[in-house]
Amino acid sequence: MGIVDEDVARVKEMTDAVQVVGEHVGLKKVGRRWTGLCPFHAERSPSFSLNAEEGLWYCFGCQAKGDIISFVQEIEHLDFVEAVERLASRAGIQLRYDKGAEGRDRQKRERLYEAMDRAVDFYHQRLLSGPDAAPARGYLRSRGYDGEIVRKFRIGWAPDEWDSLARHLDVDDAVLRDTGLGFVNRMNRRQDAFRARVMFPILDNRDRAIAFGGRRLEGGEGPKYKNSADTVLYAKSRTLYGLNWAKGDIVTSGEAVVCEGYTDVIGLHQAGVPQAVATCGTALTEEHIRMLRNFARRVVLAYDADAAGQAAAERFYDWEKQLDLDLAVVSFPSGSDPGDMARRDAPGLKKAVSEARSFLGFRLDRVLGAADLRTNEGRARAATTAMHVVAEHPDPLVRDQYLMEVADRTRLSAERLRELARAPKRDRRGEPPTPRGRPAGPAETQVRHAGRRGPELEALRLMAHRHDEIEGLLHQALFADELHAAAFRALAGAESISDALDRADPGAAALLQRLAVEEADADPADVAALLARSAAMRRLVELEQEARRGERSGEISAVVGWLKLSLEELDEPETRTEATERLVAWLAERPQEGS
Repeated sequence: MGIVDEDVARVKEMTDAVQVVGEHVGLKKVGRRWTGLCPFHAERSPSFSLNAEEGLWYCFGCQAKGDIISFVQEIEHLDFVEAVERLASRAGIQLRYDKGAEGRDRQKRERLYEAMDRAVDFYHQRLLSGPDAAPARGYLRSRGYDGEIVRKFRIGWAPDEWDSLARHLDVDDAVLRDTGLGFVNRMNRRQDAFRARVMFPILDNRDRAIAFGGRRLEGGEGPKYKNSADTVLYAKSRTLYGLNWAKGDIVTSGEAVVCEGYTDVIGLHQAGVPQAVATCGTALTEEHIRMLRNFARRVVLAYDADAAGQAAAERFYDWEKQLDLDLAVVSFPSGSDPGDMARRDAPGLKKAVSEARSFLGFRLDRVLGAADLRTNEGRARAATTAMHVVAEHPDPLVRDQYLMEVADRTRLSAERLRELARAPKRDRRGEPPTPRGRPAGPAETQVRHAGRRGPELEALRLMAHRHDEIEGLLHQALFADELHAAAFRALAGAESISDALDRADPGAAALLQRLAVEEADADPADVAALLARSAAMRRLVELEQEARRGERSGEISAVVGWLKLSLEELDEPETRTEATERLVAWLAERPQEGS
């Protein structure tokens, strides 16, 4: 199937190239040309240039080039016909096809967009005037949302009825299903996907509704937030809530602020931070970052980015290097989020965003801020922990700069810290090396091969797939990686993986989604034993360091002897189970103590 050549030419002629490209690139006019950061490679200085009159573009950095149709093909991963159909739809052009085809895909998409737009209007009008929406209006007023905010963000209310939206739309079952607005239930009746929820419409860069996020009111049923599933129009990993409103301010300010929820975005807008966007119930992905990199090279994370620990650090540092990006983190008061802070202290929220620190600087602030720097011992412990954090950064020059900061704040010599940094490191799983003279046993070898990235992940796989076999053998004190510990907490006590995903934070949820499709074939007892060994070895190293400093040496020596004996018993099949249980119980009682 081909499109008539005259229609292709008409599409090019009638397309506003600045508007189309500007949905993906932060453009600034320079003379008669428009320039911006190239969306097809990482760069610090703009090398992408657009001739708006001719609809032609060229990148002086990577030499990519083309017309407006090829741009849409590349940026949205479409074939030629799909790209022309997309542009024709914007321009209101009816295409003709060489073989008389009707562009069924385009027509289908238009029906879906129309249904979504009507759903937004339905929910919005129900919120504004429906008697049943009074509690929702009260909730929004309690959040500080006036009529202007409600109308700007097109907030709505989904009635507590089975099929009110389906009856209002009166579309066929396929449209209801393909938009994610409803479905046909087991009774062969149409049913709305959202009921009794405050509705936040999610729009694409062209201000078209593509999905919803629904929040239940206090006392309502189901999870606090419910988000549309991926559809033909919507993909969570490639969508940022609020980008349609924020993209101009992101270009102007040179930074994007990323938070976790719809109400956080609205709160930041109210506080004078209009460059705010949010992920849609999923962890921040590289696709999200690449989208934002098209508009600005600084991304500020307005949520607890330290919760994911080392796993997040590796990902963030890789993005900084590969995409030539600056990642910063906002430090909020404990227990606060942007939505709450916007109501209590809007100026303070705006100031916190303006004072965002680099990711590594933020993590060091957390480590050193929680430490007792009044004593020699406290400063030594803080420096050791801080240097483990610094060591995760891949750039030696950056590491050395932060080493100097640690030295200054802990009052230790920089050279002594460099010696500490040069000491043998634990592996990336956080495990100490196998003790000298003790070859890895068969269970240890089996678990490491099965786990592929270490026993902590294998334990989580077992928790996800063979929950009853391993839950009683584990405790969160066994997990050195903070992300793994968060995933364990979500799985512990959960009725299913879906239940765990609902309770998990975004980073842990992303990990659990991956583990849910992987095999778990290791022996639970062997995994628990290996985790107990790793955790006990970590505590043993810490205790021996305390003893060398003369801290409670007599008290510690007895514990060290008991630990070494228990570790030896882990190697013997006859005593492994009992030693594992004993170590896990001890570690659970003393995860942070030295005795």
